[in-house]
Amino acid sequence: MADHDVDLFVIGGGSGGVRAARIAAQHGARVMLAEEYRLGGTCVIRGCVPKKLLVYAARFRGEFEDAAGYGWTLPQPSFDWPTLIANKDREIARLEAAYTATLQKAGVAVVKSRAVLKDIHTVALANGERVRAATILISTGGAPSYGDNIAGLEHAISSNEAFHLPELPRRVVIQGGGYIAVEFAGIFAGLGSHVTLVYRGENILRGFDDDVRHHVRVEMEKHGIRVVTGRKVAAIERSGAHFVAQLSGGNQIPADCVMFAVGRLPNIAKLGLKEAGVALAGNGGIAVDAFSRTSIANIYAVGDVTNRVNLTPVAIREGHAFADTVFGGTPTAVDHTNVPTAVFSDPEVGVVGLTETQARAALPRTDIYKAMFRPLKATLSGRDTAVLLKLVVDGLNDRVVGCHVVGEGAAEMIQLAAVAVKMHASKADFDATVALHPTAAEELVTMRTRSASYARQAAE
Repeated sequence: MADHDVDLFVIGGGSGGVRAARIAAQHGARVMLAEEYRLGGTCVIRGCVPKKLLVYAARFRGEFEDAAGYGWTLPQPSFDWPTLIANKDREIARLEAAYTATLQKAGVAVVKSRAVLKDIHTVALANGERVRAATILISTGGAPSYGDNIAGLEHAISSNEAFHLPELPRRVVIQGGGYIAVEFAGIFAGLGSHVTLVYRGENILRGFDDDVRHHVRVEMEKHGIRVVTGRKVAAIERSGAHFVAQLSGGNQIPADCVMFAVGRLPNIAKLGLKEAGVALAGNGGIAVDAFSRTSIANIYAVGDVTNRVNLTPVAIREGHAFADTVFGGTPTAVDHTNVPTAVFSDPEVGVVGLTETQARAALPRTDIYKAMFRPLKATLSGRDTAVLLKLVVDGLNDRVVGCHVVGEGAAEMIQLAAVAVKMHASKADFDATVALHPTAAEELVTMRTRSASYARQAAE
């Protein structure tokens, strides 16, 4: 290694890169990590962590309303956006400092600079310095996509800017129907904004189970969020200090803020991938094998930049597996099946495994168990809401292959349900588990009657 300055150079200080750097250093590697913005990446700095803090803030509105049914008399609550943002920023700064301290303690050299590939072993920093590395890991994550280059696009914001707005917008138009769009619709609405969600597809949350998609939309509309499907924002016009969103169907929606949340793309621009010969995959991300190795033997990539399963815990798992594989002497491939995920909407969504549509296409026989009920909390609060729980079962071997929950605490439920699904638990195993009463989660082990059963052969 005499001709190399470091054993590992990590480009990108997000969750995957930080984990990979730390574990590789613990295995004895000389590691350098470059981050051009802030350590922590999308999740910590401008993604899941600050977003979840805003979600908590938005949910207090409903809690204040529900309290009256339980005997609480409260003065009219008021909300201050600058206070929330300042407190959020303070927590994010604390987390970034913790990431920095963790890397320093592990012996990782951190440089606050943009880094690009010059060849398969050389990385160039923005200050002109060049570093030779035996192994290079790319973990630059993703960046917001704005979709079509429409007139007035410069007036739109992404989720990045949403965390730093100087004041809460009174009227918000959000284009998109995925995680980020649905979550921010709930955030803004919960904090008091009038929200219109515009999505070009037939319904929000594409890729989720159809029952989940329908139920979330119904509940969002109960919360006053206007959901417009089959349309998209075709242009944005400034009108004084405000804006007008022109929809593809001809409608106009006045707004104080227009947000585009139409997805994120792998952050690969001007990284020197072509110069180093690193190939891209058909999904637009860096092509990698099961061990996160690219087309170049000593260059690897993990996290959203590969566009595999774009979730923070997956990036962390991939980063750890990479370090164990390359520097720990333990080849480790990450299993991307049955990864649980959550949408922190209002109501919350938690899912793992196959949707009903996926199961019916893949399995000879599929059994569906479903429960829809009013939660106990709503009986005194008077809130018009319902919880949805759904199990998708392989009709031949009784294995639970999918679990879908919409309602308060859905993400907490699905984390534990994912253990059962990962272990190939059967519906009989669920049935044999004693219910914990009174909870919404008990419905997962008390559903005895199939709501539907499908035989693929019959359908064909």
